[in-house]
Amino acid sequence: MSRLSTTVCPITSVSTYPHDNPGGPVSPRDRSTNTDRSWANWLLLLPIVIPLMTFLFNKDEPRVLGFPTFYWLQLAFIVIGVGTTTLVYQITKKKKGR
Repeated sequence: MSRLSTTVCPITSVSTYPHDNPGGPVSPRDRSTNTDRSWANWLLLLPIVIPLMTFLFNKDEPRVLGFPTFYWLQLAFIVIGVGTTTLVYQITKKKKGR
C-alpha cells in the first residue's frame, strides 16, 4: 500500500498598500493623491447647464436653413459639449505633464 502525502497551502493575507501588492486594492489614503483638482474641470458644467436654459430655444425664430431654433440649437449644444471637453482635456493634460 502506498502512502499519499498531502500538502497544505498556506493562506496569505493581501496587503492594501500598493507598494506591497502592485495592482491590488488601494487604500483610501493612497487614492486621494490621484485626484485632479484643476479649475478647468468646472468648465465641464457648461454643456450640462446651458441646455437646461429653456428660454434659449423656446421660440420658433430665428431659423437656420429652414430649421427652427430648437433643432439647430440642439446641434450647437453638441458642438459646445465636444469643444468644452476637448478644451478641458488639453488643459489638464498639460498640467499633468509638468
